Amino acid sequence: MRLGFIGTGVIASAVVRGLAGQGHEIRVSARSKARSAALAAEIAEVQIAPLQEILDHSEIVFLGLMAEAAPQILEELSFPAGVRIVSLMAGPDLEQVASLVAPAQATAVMMPFPGIAQGGSAIMALGDTTLLEQIFAPRNTVFALRDAAELEAFLCAQAVMSPVAQLTSAASTWLGGRVADPDQAEAFLRMLISSSLAAGPAEDLIEALNTPGGYNQRLRLHMEEAGMVQQLTAGLDKLES
Repeated sequence: MRLGFIGTGVIASAVVRGLAGQGHEIRVSARSKARSAALAAEIAEVQIAPLQEILDHSEIVFLGLMAEAAPQILEELSFPAGVRIVSLMAGPDLEQVASLVAPAQATAVMMPFPGIAQGGSAIMALGDTTLLEQIFAPRNTVFALRDAAELEAFLCAQAVMSPVAQLTSAASTWLGGRVADPDQAEAFLRMLISSSLAAGPAEDLIEALNTPGGYNQRLRLHMEEAGMVQQLTAGLDKLES
């Protein structure tokens, strides 16, 4: 496919890297010159192009702009009617994106994560998810959402990654102070947590680790008594509101 990227921030750059080596013709904008230059140097099928050239020569264009900056940047461009637009911007829904890119077709809103660069990542998506699966599956999994409200709920819930990473970092630091190789300690915990959660439902894992008096049960109960679940739910409710 002929793919274009307007904006080359951290997420857009990860998406480009995840598409490398698949035969696509990829044009990226010079916004964030260091990142676009790195992509062009790293990936043979990537070239840096002006914004209008990206629109004129692409079948699908990904918008990787900050939502508040997008209107001013996009209003100066001429969108061909046949171009399909995929937004990577958090905030604007499909209807709002459509108003920015007419007469081009606002095809999908896609919320990827940095892991898309290596594959095996989750993608939240609204709109034409069949197109996104054609581009990104099976290396990644597209989670098709029903409407903007559902996308907003997913965006809130995915924020659990940061506290989970913080807990993992804190446990790694604790373990690293008690063993000879702190790097090995963190690598062990990352692999243990990610592989265990990937194996099946979280409730099944909790039950499997619920040996009476066992290490996992004792620490979980301690954290629950400290208000872990209530504080998490309160935080999610605050994000939603």
